[in-house]
Parts: sequence; C-alpha cells; structure tokens
Amino acid sequence: MGEQSNSNYHHILKYTGIFGSVQVLTILISLVRNKVMAVLLGASGVGFNSLMTTMQNFASQATNLGITFGAIPRLSGYYEQQDKLKIEYSIMVIRLWSVIAAVLGLLFCLMVSSFVDKLSFTWGDHTLHYAMLGLSVAMISITGGETAILKATRHLNALARIQVYTAFVAVVLSLPLYYFLRERGIVPAIVLIAFSTMMVTLWYSYRRYPLRLVFRYSLLTDGADMIRLGLAFVSAAVVGSASEMFIRSFLNVEGGLHIVGLYNVGFMLTITYAGMIFSSLETDYFPRLSAVQKDIHMTNDTVNKQMEVSLLLLAPMLVALLMLLPVLVPMLFSNEFLPVVAMTQVAVLAMYFKVMTMPVSYISLARSRSLAFLFLESSYFVVLIISVVVGYRLWGIFGTGVAIVIAHVSEYVLTNSFAYFQYDYRCTKTIYCYASFQLLIGVTAYVISLICDGWCYWITEAALTVVSTAYSINILRRKTHLWESLKRKFTHS
Repeated sequence: MGEQSNSNYHHILKYTGIFGSVQVLTILISLVRNKVMAVLLGASGVGFNSLMTTMQNFASQATNLGITFGAIPRLSGYYEQQDKLKIEYSIMVIRLWSVIAAVLGLLFCLMVSSFVDKLSFTWGDHTLHYAMLGLSVAMISITGGETAILKATRHLNALARIQVYTAFVAVVLSLPLYYFLRERGIVPAIVLIAFSTMMVTLWYSYRRYPLRLVFRYSLLTDGADMIRLGLAFVSAAVVGSASEMFIRSFLNVEGGLHIVGLYNVGFMLTITYAGMIFSSLETDYFPRLSAVQKDIHMTNDTVNKQMEVSLLLLAPMLVALLMLLPVLVPMLFSNEFLPVVAMTQVAVLAMYFKVMTMPVSYISLARSRSLAFLFLESSYFVVLIISVVVGYRLWGIFGTGVAIVIAHVSEYVLTNSFAYFQYDYRCTKTIYCYASFQLLIGVTAYVISLICDGWCYWITEAALTVVSTAYSINILRRKTHLWESLKRKFTHS
C-alpha cells in the first residue's frame, strides 16, 4: 500500500515536472516577445494587446461549446478500454462539433464587434480589429477539438512539443509585425499566431488519427452529452472572460491604456508563473480524477495528493518570484512598468490559496455537476470585479493586487466548504500543516519587501527562499522515488 502511495506521488511529480518544464520554456520564449512589445509599443501598446487578447478569449470561451473539456471523459474511457471503433467514432463527433464551434465564433465576433468597440474605447474606431479576431477564434475552436483528442488518448509528449513549437513560432511571426507596423501589427499577429498553433496541432493529431469529417445528424445527437458537459465549463469561462474584459475596460476608462498595460503585466507575471504548476491539471489530473469520481475515498486521495505536490512545488517558486520582481520587471519589460512591482508582490500571496482551490474545484467537473461548477466560478469573478473596482479607486494599481488576493481567499473558502458538504471532501491535516508553514514564509517575505531594502532585503529574502525550498524538497524526497530515479538514470548514463 505504501509502495502504491509513493508511486502515485511519483506519477504526479513526474507529469507536473514535464508540463511545468514545458511551461517554463514557453514562458521564456514568450518573455522575449513581451520584452520587444514593451520596448517597441510601450505600456499603451501592451494595454491595446491586452484588450484584443481578452476579447479573443471571451469570444472563444463563449462559442467553443466546451469541447476541450466535455470531449475528454467519454473518449478517455474508450481509450482505456482500447475500443478502436468507438474511439474513431468519438473523434468524428468531436471534429464535427469543432467545425460548428468555429463557425459560431467567427459569426459572433462579426456581430458584436461594433458594440464591444463602443464599450471598451472612448476614441477611434476599432470595430474592424474586433471583427478580425473572428478568424483567430474560429481557428482556436478547431485547435481545441484536436487538443482534447490528444489529451484523452494520452499523447502527452505531442502536447508538450506543440506548446514549445507554437511559442517559438509566435515570436518569429509577431516581432516583425510589431517592428514594422507597431500597434497596427497587434491584431494581425494574434491571427497569425492562432493559425500557426492550429496547423502544428493538426499536424500532430492527423498523423495519429487521420481526418474523417462526416456530416450526419446522428453525429450531432451523439455529441449532445459532450456539449452538455462542456457547457458548464463554457459558461464559467464566459463569465471569467467577460469579467476580465469588464475589468480591463474599467481600467481603460478610469486610467487609460497605460493602466491596463500595467495591470496586464502584473496579472500575467502572477498567474502565468503559477501556471507552470497548474499546467498538468487539465492534461493529467482531470482524466485521473474523472476515472475515480464515483469513489469518494479515491477522489479524496487523488485530490489531496495532487494538492500536496502542487503546493510543495509552487511555494518556493512564489517566494523566489516575490524576491526577484524588482529586478525582473524592468529587465523583462522596461522601467515604465516599475509601478506594477508593488501590485504583483501582494498578488503573489493569492497563489497560495489558488493551489489549494484548483484541485478541489475539478471535483464538480469530474462529477458533471455543471451548475455547481458554474456557481463557484461565477462567485469568484463577482468578488474579483467588486474588489478591483473598489481597490483601484482606493489605492490605484496596487489596489488591484489586493483585490486579486481577496478574490482568491473567498474562492478558497467557498469552494472547499462546498466540497466538504456536497462531496464529503476532506482535506488532510498534513496539507494544512504544509500550507500553514509555506504561507507563513510567503507572508514574511512580503512583509520584508515592505520594510527592508538593500542588502538586508536580498539576504533575508534569499534565506526565506532557501528555507521554503529545503522544506519542500525534504518532503518530496520522502514521499516519492525522486532520488532513486535520479540515481538510476545517473548510474545508467
């Protein structure tokens, strides 16, 4: 039993490490693009790009029918059973519905472009820009269907390569457009990036499952369950994208594109950095959780082990990020973005609560509790909007960082309380112990950032990073075969 437990920890650590490493590489590649964008376009250009990408995400989430999530459980089950006929049939269903979603996304952008322009801008006419996003939204829908196929059929190496290749291609395609066209190149770059991502994904997916696109009424009806399951995720994502669009529009009206650019950089540094750990949840964790969702004991075990590993991996990274932000921001962007340091440092604390929330929130999806998932996600965004509006008016851009923390704390309390009463989920005392210790270090590091500077700041923050790292490594060493695996690989080499 103990050997099996260690094996489970090792599996989680392995795939979190794989996709975390891929995420690190893609982030490093993306940082080159962001640095050039910041230098060439300034905070206003970054803010304009943020508005466009937020609209793209909103339109995509509103029209993709939840295929990326809804398609996984059934196809994953067929893959486990090695039922080739049902696998092929399910793939035809997914691809047909992906085409339908692509058409919906294109039409949606064309219809709402004028309205969104009036909502988000007080100058100029950007209707054409929003309409052009329809092309990228359509391509994202096609990509999403193929990505779901690769996830459900466990082609994890292909997914990792796709992330790296598309990040590299995005830099190659976008930088010349930023250089020659400046802000006019932002929307064409978004469209070209979506096209390149789609083509790379199709190349990997079609090699494994050749295209057989068939239009039959039976395929539409057989996809109803998939769409029904995905609608909860879609609805929550729409609420999230609409909330982000509202927040950025509010900041644009209140403070201008410069403030939107600052907020976007702070949000990106915090959420994207933590995403290195969260990237394995959809790819590896969600299929595993779906497989055991009928067994409450197995569900609790799966959730808690995922939470333990994610927390222990993420916590030292958060302390290191908090320490390095005064150097990273001007280095990765420019001195114009220095005001965002204070916002991002306090927002880092929100990630301690996010890592304790996300594994639990997936229980509702695994059990097809669509309304519950929608309620929990919507509640978070309502709190976030209210907190950002109040926080910005009270403390400026720093207040948006405080707002992110408040929203994540409320989400943690609500999600875990709901799971406790509705799903009999029980978080272990061990996790509470780990979280309390790591959060204490994180809060201490933040306080140090407020009261110290110079050598005192760097020495103290570095010491806290070492303590957090040593604590996590010691626990992971005891619970996994990490050291043994490294020794075997070294000996074999």
